[in-house]
Amino acid sequence: MRMPNFLIIGAAKSGTTALYFYIKQHPEVFMAKVKEPRFFAYEGGVPEWKGPLDAENNAWVITDKEVYTALFNDVSEEKVWGEASPIYLYSEPAPERIKNYAPDAKLVAILRHPIERAYSHYLHLIRDNREPLRDFGKALDLEPERMANGWEWSWHYTKVGMYSEQIQRYYDRFPREQVKVYLYDDLQTDQAGLIRDMFRFMGVDENFTPDTEKRYNVSGVPRSRMMYKFLENLIKRPTWYKNAVKPFVPKRIRKRLSDQVYNMKASVLEKPPLQPEVVQRLKQHFHEDIVKLQDLLERDLSSWLNWQPSERALSGRE
Repeated sequence: MRMPNFLIIGAAKSGTTALYFYIKQHPEVFMAKVKEPRFFAYEGGVPEWKGPLDAENNAWVITDKEVYTALFNDVSEEKVWGEASPIYLYSEPAPERIKNYAPDAKLVAILRHPIERAYSHYLHLIRDNREPLRDFGKALDLEPERMANGWEWSWHYTKVGMYSEQIQRYYDRFPREQVKVYLYDDLQTDQAGLIRDMFRFMGVDENFTPDTEKRYNVSGVPRSRMMYKFLENLIKRPTWYKNAVKPFVPKRIRKRLSDQVYNMKASVLEKPPLQPEVVQRLKQHFHEDIVKLQDLLERDLSSWLNWQPSERALSGRE
């Protein structure tokens, strides 16, 4: 049975989906077709989460070792094979399980400013019709109660952003040269440089240039819930229509149509405004952890400590 020698471990809503698709294009890399199998977080069984649509959302998680290793059966000449499950960074048992099953695996984490990350995750759950509250501050107030009531980790808006302890769990178990930590800021300001550095870290040709035009895993609130659900179903569900046209439409054309539908789907999304009072509250909450993270990574995070949302974000136009 083959275990991965490369993993994207998180954090959620920090660009992991984009990295997965960029890496997947490299001819020397094999990435599991199932994105987010979450095996190392849930080996043996998924807890009975009790939040809205939690059970449905986790129905496809892989918890069996043989099923998981079968994801890599098609590896042939590739130097690197792996998968991306953002929960691994947050999951307490994941580091030890990875150490047990794949002790030499190279690990990549990408961290987004915790306020941006939390709000993006909140919007993601609204988009998927899972978050019943349309006030972010009220959702934050209910976080402890939801955790106590067994709601899945996606609802842990602030706790998921407490990165220092999460990174430390990996540093305690793996050599630092085996764990690469990037910032979402790097992906935004120097995407090409980050990708080259990541390929270098993985030990594959760093000069390969993937297609980075498409946007992945966009969060937001649908202007039209009906239109959103139509596009979502068109993309996700293996309907009789898809099965009927597949034999007659070349794969490259089907992919182009899928990309066009994805872009249409993203275009019906919009952001509600981010309230200034919530921003100030969260800045105080995360300040100490950002200072710890700065020391842990040995990287200047003053931009995080002084972070302010843009006027467009505050007005809901971004």
